[in-house]
Amino acid sequence: MGIVNIKNLIHDYRDEEENETVRAIDNVSLQIEAGQFIVILGHNGSGKSSLAKHINALLMPTEGTVWVDGIETTNNKRIWDIRQTAGMVFQNPDNQIVATMVEEDVAFGPENMAVPTDEIWRRVEKALGAVKMTAFRHKSPLKLSGGQKQRVAIAGIIAMEPKCIVLDEPTAMLDPVGRKEVIETLHQLNKEKKITIILITHHMNEAIDADRIFVMNKGKLVEQGTPKEIFSKVEEIKSYGLEVPQVTELGYMLKQSGLEIEDGILTVDELIKALGGQVCQ
Repeated sequence: MGIVNIKNLIHDYRDEEENETVRAIDNVSLQIEAGQFIVILGHNGSGKSSLAKHINALLMPTEGTVWVDGIETTNNKRIWDIRQTAGMVFQNPDNQIVATMVEEDVAFGPENMAVPTDEIWRRVEKALGAVKMTAFRHKSPLKLSGGQKQRVAIAGIIAMEPKCIVLDEPTAMLDPVGRKEVIETLHQLNKEKKITIILITHHMNEAIDADRIFVMNKGKLVEQGTPKEIFSKVEEIKSYGLEVPQVTELGYMLKQSGLEIEDGILTVDELIKALGGQVCQ
């Protein structure tokens, strides 16, 4: 069994304004293995954020089952075990920052878990080092950039020592520099600390280095595979209201014009290699 297992998950909610029941997640089944870097893609309203909240037990299934590290999310007695296993980082880092000093903010989670004081500060040191924010430990979070704030929010989750981190569009409010900082941090944590990463995003370039991509549309899981497999399906991806990475789009257009280029080009280097001497012929 993987670290996250979802079987026939359905989630309905009541739209009071429209006075109707809406199906946010429609019979989704998937499995995520420990140590993977997973990206979940989907346009607004596709169900991807609702799916993330089920993994962190912030939502409960209407039907179906969600297991996190073998624990069923409906088991109320194990709810904090689930949330310690799968930490959650949200879109706006300001919503997760609670202290007036960076190191105190990172310590907040372990303190609530009644971790001994010496162990708390060991974890804080380790977490700040993991996101390269040690030099800012005595700063006010209010004086940090958006990317730095998000790295502090991630450090706060790391200090709780989760096996998995679920991030719901953590770069949506950041500039390109901040987005790059956060994504590099996540890949470092995945490779060096073996933390499972589940990243929900609408930035296609953030998905190209994933181990596996899941695509949501209208509450359904409509595609899953490696980045190359997913982005080889340019027209299908566009039909879900999504784009593909710019270099993938360029490769696709060149292939449509008659050049012999493989599907699913993900990087500029891949495109140059695929082109070879064709453009000069």
